[in-house]
Amino acid sequence: MGPVRRGVMVIPAALAMALAACSTPVEQVPVESREVPLITVDGLQFRDLDRDGALTPYEDWRLSPQDRAADLVGRMTLEEKAGQMVVGSLVGNAPFGQPATGYDADALAAMVGERHVTHVISRLATGNEALAMANNAVQEVAEAGRLGIPAVVMTDPRHGYTELAGASVEGGQFAQFPNGVGIAALRDPDLVRQYAEIVRSDLRATGFAMLLGPQIDLATEPRWPRNFDTYGEDAQVSADTAAAFVEGLQGSPDGLAPGGVAAVIKHFAGYSASANGFDAHNYYGRFSQLNAEEFAQHVRPFEGALAVHPSGVMPAYSILQGLELGGHEVEQVGVGYNEQILRGYLRNDLGFDGVIISDWAIANDCSDLCRDGYPAGEQPSFASVSTAWGVEGLTRPQRFAKGVQAGLDMFGGVDDPAPLIEAVRSGLLDEALVDEAVSRVLVQAFELGLFEDPFVDPAYAAAHVGTVESNALGERVQAESMTLLAADRPLALAEGTRVLLSGVDPADAEAAGLVPVTDPAEADMAILRTHSPSQMLHPGYVFGSMHQEGSLAFAEDDPALVFMRSLPHGLPLAVEVQLDRPAILTPFRPRANVLIASYGAGAPALLKVLRGEVEPRGRLPFELPRSMAAVEAQRPGAAADSENPLYPLGFRLNR
Repeated sequence: MGPVRRGVMVIPAALAMALAACSTPVEQVPVESREVPLITVDGLQFRDLDRDGALTPYEDWRLSPQDRAADLVGRMTLEEKAGQMVVGSLVGNAPFGQPATGYDADALAAMVGERHVTHVISRLATGNEALAMANNAVQEVAEAGRLGIPAVVMTDPRHGYTELAGASVEGGQFAQFPNGVGIAALRDPDLVRQYAEIVRSDLRATGFAMLLGPQIDLATEPRWPRNFDTYGEDAQVSADTAAAFVEGLQGSPDGLAPGGVAAVIKHFAGYSASANGFDAHNYYGRFSQLNAEEFAQHVRPFEGALAVHPSGVMPAYSILQGLELGGHEVEQVGVGYNEQILRGYLRNDLGFDGVIISDWAIANDCSDLCRDGYPAGEQPSFASVSTAWGVEGLTRPQRFAKGVQAGLDMFGGVDDPAPLIEAVRSGLLDEALVDEAVSRVLVQAFELGLFEDPFVDPAYAAAHVGTVESNALGERVQAESMTLLAADRPLALAEGTRVLLSGVDPADAEAAGLVPVTDPAEADMAILRTHSPSQMLHPGYVFGSMHQEGSLAFAEDDPALVFMRSLPHGLPLAVEVQLDRPAILTPFRPRANVLIASYGAGAPALLKVLRGEVEPRGRLPFELPRSMAAVEAQRPGAAADSENPLYPLGFRLNR
């Protein structure tokens, strides 16, 4: 059958048949425009995105996302297609270091309007109404493009307790829940889905359609800086938690539902098996080390998530040392460039057919500052950041070509797609691979419903995000996720108990009905809050100066130990340690009458536990080693292999 004529356009026969199927009565979907005109066909409204006065197939929301994407790709220039394959960074409208309330209009116009970059990440932390207005402004610029392709505004996680550059964003007015390990500690998929539904509702209300998360690396190397936002060290618990979160975030166990947020599970796979305990954001931490059996365990959380069809997967930064797949050693390049892992294992073996989006800066040049760090006393700059591990010797166009050939659909942290365009025009990259990648990217955007209704209501965001109810739930989950490690007395501090405090604001203690004192002789009990220790071993590197590194043991002069040793003999002591990493709690065990592990919680949550108002029911999401010697003897890729741990994986004191 030849093409069928519809108006002034020639439509392929398969597409014409799909259009014919739309003749049955359908319900109007929400449609909103600012500048794009609306047209009416068969009594239904559509956005005339290309402004030609007719219903172009990609504008027809009655068609499948796949059919619409196929039509749109055929209408795009190479420059427009390349713009779909990078994720640019939105720039705030205030000088560096000062709070922004929106995005820089000139930078936005240049990136989205001129370079056709429609996938952008926002790290803007401001009020919910202003955040929604800022994201609407991005859509207005995108709407003005030749084809009216909407923006997909994405974010790192905003609902977790800990903020860490490159991993999460300041929470602003969003409800604050414990970090990922705390969510996993509860082993409660129903609660995880409820939490994810709040995240979904909040993000869509403020104009975000994609979350770079959840982070589901298996936490096998205890020194690794990003353990706090994993789902821990138990592969099955991590798989179950990941599946529940993705289902709640996307709105369905079958993939994206209307109003859902696209989940990008990360980092596939082995990133956390750091050969030396450092993070692969940094040149000195670029290697992971694991064998095939260990790799299968690191993949298990991803298999759990893939069962509910996440929209995206983000590969690991690391070069995987010692790994053989199918009898062949994997290529010694970062996973984003590794065809054996992306096209071979993830797509062919595991059947993933969504979008593969690289982590940030993998196509950047690694300068001397990237390799060796900044001189002492000089402030590191993000301008030097590169994670092009194993491909440092390639040109930027060669890196883009190799990444796409390996299986990447999108490159994170790229504001200008010019090197990708050059890769195609110079013959390094077949445009057919570009078309395949862009098709997958556009299918996702169509599934999100952004082509019909990309705008949000700022007043709704102000009223319905960060509600009293969601904040109360977040604080309760912070408390419930805690793990009781030791207790020789009931958790039931009476009102009026006089407390000596370290790491607790006296105002929080007073609000909980306790009486803060400063003289140990007047105290009925001491309360100590602290967190996992760390060292600044590499201050000359951007991420080395921000991420936790080094020993998990508390130094002799650590303020927490100094406070504990200053207490009068016999004064009861409750200790809470926030486990951003699996700290060595050996020094606290003999002295603490109550010892609690937390995973991102405020003092009010702890005080609810100590008052007996909330039961801590979390189980350790990773084992707690007894000594640094035991840590250093572990294999980086093996789970729970510490000799004689102080507390084993899954431990919880039952009372």
